[in-house]
Amino acid sequence: MKLPELLYPGILLRRYKRFLADVRLDNGETVTAHCPNSGSMKGCAIPGGRVLLSLSGNPKRKFPFTWELAQTDSIWIGINTSRTNRLVQEAICQERIPELTGYTDIRPEVSYGTGSRIDLLLSGTSGDCHVEAKNVTLAEGKRALFPDAVTTRGQKHLHELMEVVRSGRRGVIFFVVQREDTRDFSTADDIDPEYGRLLRIAVKRGVEALVYQAAVSPLEIVLTKRLPITLD
Repeated sequence: MKLPELLYPGILLRRYKRFLADVRLDNGETVTAHCPNSGSMKGCAIPGGRVLLSLSGNPKRKFPFTWELAQTDSIWIGINTSRTNRLVQEAICQERIPELTGYTDIRPEVSYGTGSRIDLLLSGTSGDCHVEAKNVTLAEGKRALFPDAVTTRGQKHLHELMEVVRSGRRGVIFFVVQREDTRDFSTADDIDPEYGRLLRIAVKRGVEALVYQAAVSPLEIVLTKRLPITLD
């Protein structure tokens, strides 16, 4: 997935109210950018860290800048969760996810469950596949972790994917690790133990958990390889 050709480099001054961040651009200007990430962004929202912003062409936006990437220990991390679904959809269309090939139709944001929308609904001769995508930015050592904050919404998605599988359809929870310094994946049980408990139950009941790492650069974000998942 190509990123906007023009990204604005700067230094993070602070992130606040979850969806706002003050950034001092390299040209000396200080701007308030939209932060498209509802998590805690632990480890990648550190004041003084390098960031890259995109600029919207919509004149009606109150905050025209959007925070796209954060730099930690010389690696770039993709923090814009609004790009996650499109990143997965693009990889499926290009047949770069072997576990999700063979589907002839992909529909985003389809209603299902109790007032929810599945990120991607895949359809084919073998039936439907419900794919819920999650963006992963947290890491400890070489292990990617999710979530970085308590997520009741994420817990609800696991319940609904279990119901999808119970009804005879295929359900997939797809974790996109948008950083290249990790080797495997697990749940952040110290942050949200209930999510970890539910994911383990969901996997035992037939929900498929896929974890793919992305190569992140100021030019593009591309899914590269599957990471092992550890749920001991």
